Formats: sequence, structure tokens, C-alpha cells
Amino acid sequence: MTPINTIYSEMGIRETVLSFGNTIEKDLKKRFEKIDKIAEYNQLKVVKAMQDNRVSAGCFNYASGYGYDDQGRDTLEKVYASIFHTESALVRPQITCGTHALALALAANLRPGDELLAPAGKPYDTLEEVIGIRPSNGSLAEYGITYSQVDLLEDGTFDYENIEKAINEKTKMVAIQRSKGYQTRPSFSVEQIGELIAFVKRLKPDLICMVDNCYGEFVETIEPSDVGADMTVGSLIKNPGGGLAPIGGYIAGREDLIDACGYRLTSPGLGREVGASLGIMKDFYQGLFLAPTVAAAALKGAIFAANIYEKLGFPVIPNSTESRHDIIQAVEFGIPEGVIEFCKGIQAAAPVDSYVTPEPWPMPGYDSDVIMAAGAFVQGSSIELSADGPIKPPYAVYFQGGLTWPHAKLGILMSLEYLVRAGIVTL
Repeated sequence: MTPINTIYSEMGIRETVLSFGNTIEKDLKKRFEKIDKIAEYNQLKVVKAMQDNRVSAGCFNYASGYGYDDQGRDTLEKVYASIFHTESALVRPQITCGTHALALALAANLRPGDELLAPAGKPYDTLEEVIGIRPSNGSLAEYGITYSQVDLLEDGTFDYENIEKAINEKTKMVAIQRSKGYQTRPSFSVEQIGELIAFVKRLKPDLICMVDNCYGEFVETIEPSDVGADMTVGSLIKNPGGGLAPIGGYIAGREDLIDACGYRLTSPGLGREVGASLGIMKDFYQGLFLAPTVAAAALKGAIFAANIYEKLGFPVIPNSTESRHDIIQAVEFGIPEGVIEFCKGIQAAAPVDSYVTPEPWPMPGYDSDVIMAAGAFVQGSSIELSADGPIKPPYAVYFQGGLTWPHAKLGILMSLEYLVRAGIVTL
């Protein structure tokens, strides 16, 4: 049998990089054990939801055309509602991505004259055009929906004083982004989100609270819907798809709000009754079944990365010891070359397109060039090993994913190898 060190060497990782990584890994054993316990809890939650809703082999059957009475689709939505403890859920392959799911939830439940409040500062870049912060065809602003924003305090916490001032008679919905996006702020715990929701609902009980849950599913034992969120929104090519879902998004929440989303997704008068699953239900179910352990693997990779790069002197968010609320790890390099070499290393560790060299490019929806590394089985799937970042100060890279812990480890070691080769890091 070939020694494991030899295989790492044959893949291009030098002994000093491997030794450095192994030393870091040894100190993370207890932290990883805690992650495994959370995964165990969430695994039981998922299985119980599937059993309670009588998932059967018939749920995997092919449905086409209008999709009336699609057993697999309708049952899966009940499963999601059970997992998220909500009245209803919309889980569809017709929802193309996380941004689409969020845009759908917003447009379905806001009307001309309403105002949307973002109490956690600037939203993720692709939502700027959805809202109309950057003008775009079909934005909420074009339909007379206004937008208000309250930036976070310097310590990354909510500015409750100014949030209270911002809420007025027009405020209809509060949109809370759990993860950091392309910012170097902390991600929010479910508990923190719950405290914010309770605060704004005391001020205005009929406010709709929507949480962008992307990258956060199954990282904790509870979800935002457990602490008062009226809608919890995410992408199936992130955590809940478990690496198997080839497309899709979900919105879980209050029945009337989900009904509105269904009418917006398809057509008034049709709503959730149509939308065939087209034979991909088995991937949705099996991906959801795997999601708790896949999210745990990605979380281990993020913590490993934080410890590696903090030890080397780079600012990391979250830091090496902080509690985790999503799978994203930000590393600030201060120079564009650091972001680029990191992404080259992640790409080189991929099972797909490992020979491709990622380059920054003007990606639609962003205000600067962006580099993305993702040699994935599902194009753009960020629950798979991936890294990306805008080429602008503070030149931070955002690492996420890893369907298995060994692959996440390989990716981080390869990113370090490329930084060593470029002379950006010295071991």
C-alpha cells in the first residue's frame, strides 16, 4: 500500500505543508467531536421528518407536464416544513438559485408603497440589483418598493437604537442575512437572529421577518424558523442539497406567505399546484438525508482553514476559536495575489476540472471582478469544495464547502501549497 504522505506528495503537496496541517489538525479533535454531535442530532431530525411524512419509493417517480398531484414534490415540501417547524414550504427545481429564492420571497410579499428594511447592513452583492440599490431591470425599486438599511455597529452587532428609528408605517418586511456574504463581519447565530426578530416584532407585530439562511442550515441544532422567522430561505446547491441536488431552492414559513411565493413562482390562480419535479426528486431527498453530515464536513474544513491561516498571521473571520454559525471562512490577504493563489489551490484539489486555472472576471450581479474556484459535480455548488472573492480591498477570500472532511483538508493544504509557491507564505 502506498503511504499517505507519498500520495500527498504525488498530488503536489510538499512535506512541510502537510506536516504543518497535520499539527493543526491534532489540536482540533475535541472541536470536531462537538460538530459530529450536532450532525447526529440533525441527522435524526431529518430522518424523523421523512418517516413522519411517509416518504416512499413512489416519491422518486418521474413527473412531467403540469405536475398536478406530484407525490414526490408535495411530500418533500411537507418534510421541509417538519424539519424547519413551519406551517408550509416551497421546495422546487424551478427556483434556480439562492438569489432567485430570495427575490421570489421578497417580490411575492411586498407591494408598491411597502418598504424593506435590512437591519444587518448591506445585503449580498447579487441582491443589490434585486432590491434596486444598483439599478436593474425588474428590481423592487421599479415597482415602487422602497429600501432602508441600518449598518451594524463596529463590533458587528445589531444597532438596535437605529433599527427602531428606521421602522415606520411603510415598513413591511425585515430581511436578515445570516451569513457574511462578501463582507468581513461576523455571521449571526440563530439565537442572535431570534433576539432581533423579537425586538422588531415588539415594535411592529405585523412585520414579516425573512431570513437568508444560505450556508447556515444544519450548522446548529435549530434554524431561524425556530426563533420567529416568518420565512427562512435558502439554496439546494448549498447545505440542504447535500451535494446531490442539481438545482433548486426552498422557502419555509407561514402558510399565507408561502402561498404568495407559489403564485409568484408560477402564476396567479395556479400557484403551488403546478411545477413538475422532472425526475430529480430522489436527488433532493437523498441530498437532504446526507445534508447534516455534509454540512459537518464543510464546517470542519472551515475551522481547519481558520486555524491554519490565523497561525500564519492572516486575519480570519470567524477566528480559530469562535463559535460557528455558517460554513463560510473568510481570510484577508490584503493583496489580490493572495486571493488568486488561494483559489488556484482550491481548484487544483478538485475532482472535476482540477487542471483549470481560475481567473478574475466581471461576473454578472457583482460590482467588481470576482474569482471563483469550484471543480464541482454540480456547477456552482458551494456546498462542494469551493472558494471565491471579489478582487477589491481588503482582498479577502471566502472558502466554503467540502462534501467530505478529507477532501476539505486536501483543499486547504493545496491552497497553502500554492501560497508557499508564490512566496506569499513562508513556513
